[in-house]
Amino acid sequence: MLEATASQVRSQIDTIYQNESRRVFATLIRLLGDFDRAEDALQDAFAAALRQWPVDGFPANPRAWLVSTGRFKAIDSMRRQARFDASLAVLAHQLEIDTESAEIAESGGIEDDRLQLIFTCCNPALSQDAQVALTLREVCGLTTEEIARCYLTSPSTLAQRIVRAKAKIRDARIPYRVPEPDELPERLDAVLRVIYLVFTEGYAASNGDSLTRPDLSNEAIRLGRMLAEMLPEPEVTGLLGLMLLHESRRTARTSPEGDLVLLEDQDRARWDLGLIEEGLALVKTAFSTRRFGAYSIQAAIAALHAEAPSLAATDWRQIVGLYDVLRCLTPSPVVELNRAAAVAMRDGPAAGLRLIDAILDSGELAHYSLAHSARGALLVRLGRRDEARAAYELALNLTRQEPERRFLLRRIETLASPSELLAAV
Repeated sequence: MLEATASQVRSQIDTIYQNESRRVFATLIRLLGDFDRAEDALQDAFAAALRQWPVDGFPANPRAWLVSTGRFKAIDSMRRQARFDASLAVLAHQLEIDTESAEIAESGGIEDDRLQLIFTCCNPALSQDAQVALTLREVCGLTTEEIARCYLTSPSTLAQRIVRAKAKIRDARIPYRVPEPDELPERLDAVLRVIYLVFTEGYAASNGDSLTRPDLSNEAIRLGRMLAEMLPEPEVTGLLGLMLLHESRRTARTSPEGDLVLLEDQDRARWDLGLIEEGLALVKTAFSTRRFGAYSIQAAIAALHAEAPSLAATDWRQIVGLYDVLRCLTPSPVVELNRAAAVAMRDGPAAGLRLIDAILDSGELAHYSLAHSARGALLVRLGRRDEARAAYELALNLTRQEPERRFLLRRIETLASPSELLAAV
């Protein structure tokens, strides 16, 4: 019975780690002033919890316990190392004084430690790519592999970028704080990009067994709401509307077995009307200012999908027009790919295929599975089954997402020739 209870406690600690570790880490960053020291303190705190909680029971406030324990572990570690480096003894003493009366309970508003850490990571002294990569890794806990997938680059490149960013913050003594009001605008673009990428990874996971990661998309929406309260700029409002409109479709995007369900096959009755109404209101607010940007444009596209009763009844002409504006604001091959899909719905599959072929011929999305999958879908509509199958096989070789793999395998199977089907029997 005691063994079962200890196992249950460990399971609860695992859950707390998943839900709270990045909050604890952000607070330790504020208290200790160093990424690596805070990471070590976080791990030491959870190791102590694994030893003590099965015996002593859960503390009244697990998060505060973890922060306090991690802080003391860090200070003790520095004192032990002081015999090799005398400056550490001075630093440990100063940290003990500075953090003795520090607030370690859950904070709110602009004092939220994760939001504070995001703005620290998005300091203008860092390159924009480094800002985003560092925040995704340290604030949200994404692995370097997951971030690399977002960037369409290699994990080693991302790891080096993160190490250099940490060193820059340490060497430049960049403070851990929310910027003053007059400093906020210059940090905003990078912060919005961070939140958007976190939501994207949560809404359409780059790899793994599940199509989505609700923990990440929920975190992005929470940060978006917090930022909108603190700084109700049009693009903040637009991004929050965009996330809510996408989130409204989450449950309809997968089957009960966890398989991918395309937009055209989704049961729109399962879309969350509350999130849609809130998202539409935010889009309207953003556009009413006439100072909207790329996130508001994307939100307007999502709004047209949300308002349409079916795929066929969607206003594809207006969606293509919005993509034309979007590619002027933020030109990228992924925007071009999405526009090509909309053109295919407006003008027919041949028109969309010509655009996708041009994108792939440029080499920019040659290793992007969704580009080949989209090409395969248009080839199917044109009756070019052998070419469609080849496109789906290319996509299958590139994807690292299990529901997408199952979807592509089913598509490939339906395109198999009669002789191949007989051979498989």
